[in-house]
Order: sequence, then structure tokens, then C-alpha cells
Amino acid sequence: MTTTIRPTKKKGLHRRDFFRVSALAGGGMLIATYIPELEGKLSGLSGRARADFMPNAFIKITPEGVITIVSKNPEIGQGIKTHLPMIIADELDVDWKDVHIEQADFNPEAYGSQGAGGSTATPINWTPLRQAGAVGRAMMITAAAQTWSVPEPECTTGHGAVMHASSNRRMTYGQLANKAATLTGPAANTVKLKDPKDYHIIGTRVPGVDNHKIVTGQPLFGIDFTMPGMLCAVIEKCAVFGGKVVSANLDEIKREPGVKHAFVIEPGPVARDGLLSSVAILADTWWQANSARKKLKVQWDEGPMVTHSSAGYEAKSVELSQQPAQRNLRKDGDFEAALAGASNKVEAAYFYPFLSHAPLEPQNTTALFKDGKVELWSATQQPNGGRGLVTRTLGIENSDVTIHIMRAGGGFGRRLTNDYMVEAAAIAKMVPGTPVKLIWTREDDIQHDFYRPAGWHYFSGGVDAAGKVVAWRDHFVSFGEGNGFSNSASIGATEFPARFIRNYMLDASVMPSDVPMGAMRAPGSNGIAFAVQGYIDELAHAAGKDPVQFRRDLLSQWQADPPAPAAEGGRGGRGGGRGGGPQFDAARMRGVLDLAAEKANWGKTTLPQGTGMGVAFHFSHRGHFAEVVQATVTKAGTVTVDKVWMAGDIGSQIVNLSHAENQAQGGVIEGVSHALGQEITIDKGRVVQTNFNNYPLLRMRQSFPVETHFLKTDNDPTGLGEPMLPPVIPALCNAIHAATGKRVRTLPLSKNDLKWG
Repeated sequence: MTTTIRPTKKKGLHRRDFFRVSALAGGGMLIATYIPELEGKLSGLSGRARADFMPNAFIKITPEGVITIVSKNPEIGQGIKTHLPMIIADELDVDWKDVHIEQADFNPEAYGSQGAGGSTATPINWTPLRQAGAVGRAMMITAAAQTWSVPEPECTTGHGAVMHASSNRRMTYGQLANKAATLTGPAANTVKLKDPKDYHIIGTRVPGVDNHKIVTGQPLFGIDFTMPGMLCAVIEKCAVFGGKVVSANLDEIKREPGVKHAFVIEPGPVARDGLLSSVAILADTWWQANSARKKLKVQWDEGPMVTHSSAGYEAKSVELSQQPAQRNLRKDGDFEAALAGASNKVEAAYFYPFLSHAPLEPQNTTALFKDGKVELWSATQQPNGGRGLVTRTLGIENSDVTIHIMRAGGGFGRRLTNDYMVEAAAIAKMVPGTPVKLIWTREDDIQHDFYRPAGWHYFSGGVDAAGKVVAWRDHFVSFGEGNGFSNSASIGATEFPARFIRNYMLDASVMPSDVPMGAMRAPGSNGIAFAVQGYIDELAHAAGKDPVQFRRDLLSQWQADPPAPAAEGGRGGRGGGRGGGPQFDAARMRGVLDLAAEKANWGKTTLPQGTGMGVAFHFSHRGHFAEVVQATVTKAGTVTVDKVWMAGDIGSQIVNLSHAENQAQGGVIEGVSHALGQEITIDKGRVVQTNFNNYPLLRMRQSFPVETHFLKTDNDPTGLGEPMLPPVIPALCNAIHAATGKRVRTLPLSKNDLKWG
């Protein structure tokens, strides 16, 4: 792993963060979030039982020296339950071995945003959590200085204690906790934060706090949860999206062994709130409920989606591509004139399919509805969104919903939608006072997902005699209505290579569909990068240029947007732009491109026949990443990835080196798995694929080494859950072209007479 420092302009943070220090019942101190409008609620904390403090606490320190840090965000496998407390612990200046971690329940009034998605946990929490730890450290110093009657600057901290060197005195945080709890805490923006050179936890390798429980099979995940008197539930939905129950053999099902209830669930008055017309079966065990489900006979009104199919979408896409685009998203220069004067012209059509998230843990939630209120135990990425669905569907208030955040066995965007949560809540309302645990089957999960949208890119472009890109047009076709895109089906006006080509056009056309669509790891980018970086490789080939050098040259052609009129606002988008969002930085991208090429020994290695190297880069979710893939293709079309070199720039600090490498390697492997043979197809309004037998995931024996490198730069730290995935797919496809001369424009690879080794 490299830790090269390249100075760049530092961007400031503008936040207002507040903390309140209180005494714990029984002794000790608590550092809690403090929002001025909640002062009335917080004023009475000091005399309550300890359990009352936990929803509001970041840090608890008891007189016995027990240090508890609460992890506020959902843990979906990205390591955040370890990662965020590490930031607090380092600034607090305690030893990691002395820290206990507890998962917070959902409490936005105390914690603010509690979610997992968009690689936002680090950029949102980096400064506030450092401040939380620094407030605690500062108060311990104040408490010790007052106890010893010495100036605060003479006191230092370390290993969970305050020291006064000249008098050789030392007090632990536990000994100081009661005193510190009586003090007024400093304002968060006034505390001195550590110099990074003094970090002793941040930037190290820390194992996940749940690792031992996971490998020993202890209950952690939503699917593990149980409670006395609980019934298990399954739910049957129409295979055709939007279909409705007409009738079902409920009386027969109720006579099956262990079955306690069987009934129809109908959507509420609010459309598309995650609850579909369906049949629920409740039994003493999940096996009994699912066995009874196999005897369920439902007559469905399949609705209009029964006429939809993947073949129909493909035909419509071709039709739209041959017509004037429905709208233009960006137009720079004169594309038509530039294309006419180009020395070499390239036209290409790229396609990527619907994908299912396929997390290893199927969707599940346990719910208890009692006295007009509902309590939920759920593996969710966005508990706030889930609460909104539940309140609207059940007709209750936010205060009537309690959500316990459970560890998720994979998310990748699937658990943003919370449809399973509202299903469990609706079922529980039908049997008040009885806890109900809803578990989907694998087939449910694959056939009732919120899918990564399919997309088509119809490219036209050209290079001049010097090999410079002079014209680029992308007619992007996907799903939506009017001027709106379906969820995660959009493309932004500043998506690369916008602002790098003088004569540039980005057009868009959409077609309607009721296939549920949603965010998947690196939403939008996971498909766009494949098309854009594949087409860039085609232009490099037409120009007779080395693919890495061609990209370097393209990155040197930056041209800033003109200032936007005050009334217009920015053009925004995934790539950042005049709207003030995250920015594509050409210098940072050149840095990771050069690093990846250097580590892969690009252009300096003689490869055997049938082996090739491909390169690609992409900016998404604040991360700049470039990747080189070496792949071998046999004459029979068997593809083997030999190695991947990944270089990423996510700012000035890697919080946990172990999780950073884990995320980077896992994201790259997942991207290759997407490319291999994964595709969701629609026929007669329903998903054809059912399980891993026809929706294959990469097997361990098919895996490959991923060499990770991080280029540290003087930029605020950003997230790592997503941005490493998009470049690997085009890099693999470009490697296949280098090895065989065969250009991959359609995913998955299995559609190109290619198979996995």
C-alpha cells in the first residue's frame, strides 16, 4: 500500500456540531449530542437510569474505567461499526483494547443522519466524531488540572489517563469521570484536534468488533433475531410486478401443520410505499410457514406489466436511438462540424443489464405491534426511510415507531428501500401483541428486488490526425417518464468526459417501466463507467495511441464550465460541477492513473499470447480510482483474471487499513462478478432468474489477487464503499480486447461467447 502525499487545495468544512456532558446515574460521565431545540429533553438526564442515556450517547466513561462508544450507523458489512468509533477513540486518547462498542438504535433526534449508502459515513462524520473525542479529552484535562491545581497546558493525555509530568502525577479517565461530569464542556469548534502524526488508532489495522461473534455463529444479524412467543412469516407476491390478489385458498392453508394465520395484505392509500398486494402465512416455525406456502394457490390480476419484456425494452431502445433524442442534457461546441472533420470516426452501442443485489442474507424484519405502536428489529440501510413507510402505511406517528438496527448480511443498496420492513409491520398489525419475524426466500430476494437499471449508450465520436478527441456524442437510453429518470437510471450533465472535450453532446431518451429500480453499489457509475471507459478505449485504438497515454492526454484537456447565471443554478450531477457538489479533479485522477500503471508495470511487460492488460478510471462518490486488469482468454473463450492493480485517492486519511483493503478488494471482485454472467431478464412482466443457479456469483476458486494502493492527498477523507467498483468492469473488458482483439460492448460476458475459468 502506498502512502504518497501530493499537496492539493484543502477544502474547508462548514458544520455546527454540539455536545452535552452529563453525569451518569451511579457515577461517571456521558458525552451526548446536543441540539439546542432538544435542551428541554436533555435537561433531566442526570438522574435517570443508565439505559436512558444510551440513545443519546457517543461516549460513556464509568468510574470503573469502562469506556463505551456508540456506533450510530447501520453495519452492512462495510466495517462502519468499527470505523466510526475508531475516530472517536483516537481523539479521546484511549487504547482500543479498553473500548467497548455498542450499536445505536435509530434515534435521529440524538444522532442526526443514521444511514449506510453513498459512501457518506466518513465525509459526514469525520469532523464531528473527532470533535466528540476531543471534547472528552479536553474535559479530562480540565478535571485533572482543577484537581491538582495546575495549568491545563502542563497536562498531557495517553492510554486513557491524564499526566502531569513535573509532579509525576497520573489519573485515569475513570478516576476523573465524576469530576468531569460536573464541568461545562467546551464548544465543539474550539477544541484542539490531534495532528495526524499523533494518531495511534486511526490509520492502523483494527479487526472488526464483531469478527469473533461472526465466525463462531453468535446471533448478530436480523435473520438471527428471536423473542418469546414469536411467529414466523412468509409472504407471496405476484410474479408480475404490480399484480394483485384476486383470491387464494386461505382456509386450506390454515389447516397446514403449525400454521396460525393466513391472510391477504393489500396496499394502503399511498401508492408505491413498498407494500404490495400479497398473501402472508404465519406459523410456529419458518419451515412450516414456507412449506404451507408451497401449497398456496393464488389467482392473480397480473395487470399491464405482463406485456413487458427485456426483448421489448431492447427493441424500444433501438427505436429511440434512431430518433431525435427526447432531450439534451449538455451541448458544448459544435459536435456535428467536429465529427465531420475528424480523421477517424467511431460509432459504438453499449448495453448493461438489470442486476439484482443478491445479498447473502435475504430480506427480513421482526415486528411487534402493540397498543397502537410498532417495534421493529431490522437490517436496514436507511431506518429513517423505513420509519416513513411504516407510519404512512399503518397510519401512526413517528413517535409510535421504534427501530432497533440489526447487523445486515450484505446491503449494496438493497436495504435502502425497506419494503420488507413495512411488510413485517403490516403483518404484525394483523396479529397485535404477537411478535412476527418475516424472512424472504432467496427466490423472493432475486425476483422482487429493486434492480440496478439497465442502460444503453449510443456513441458517436472522432479523433483528429494527432489522435486527439475532437467530437463526442452519447445518446443515453434508459427508463423514466417525461423529463425524469427512474431511480438510479440517470446520468449527470458533468459526467466524464464532459468539460474535457470541446465538442461534446449528451442526449437522453427514456421509456416507461414498472420494474422496481434502485441504487446498487456505486449507483449509476457501475454501468456508466463500463460504457464510457470502453468507448474511450475504442477511440484510443482508432487514434493509434497507448490507452494509458490516451487517457493522460484526455485529462489534460480540462475546460471549466462558464459561471452559471444566478437564476440558473448549477448543472450538478454525479460527477460534480457548477452545483457545488463533489468535484472531478483531473490532477487527482492522473495521480491514481499513473500509480495504477506504475504498479502494473504497464507497457514494460511482455505478455504471452492470449493475455492482455486493460485500464480504466472513474470518479464516483467523491473517490478517484484507476484500475489495471490483466486477463487471459483461451481459444475456447475461457476468461481468467490473472491480477488487478487498484489505485485510489480518497483523501488525506485511511481510518482502518484492514477495512480499506477489504472494501477495495471486495468491490473489485464484486464488479468482476457483475460482468461475468449476472443479468436479470424480464419476460411477461416477471423476472426469469430465481436463484444462484441462474444468477451466478463469483466463486472463491474463481477469485484473483487484487493489489491495492491508496494515494494520500491533502483533501478531506471520503468514503470507500463504492468508488472502487466501476473501473474494474471496463478494465476487464479492455483487457479482453487487448488479449483477443474482441471488443465487449454488451454485458454480461456470457453474451459474447466468453465464459469464466
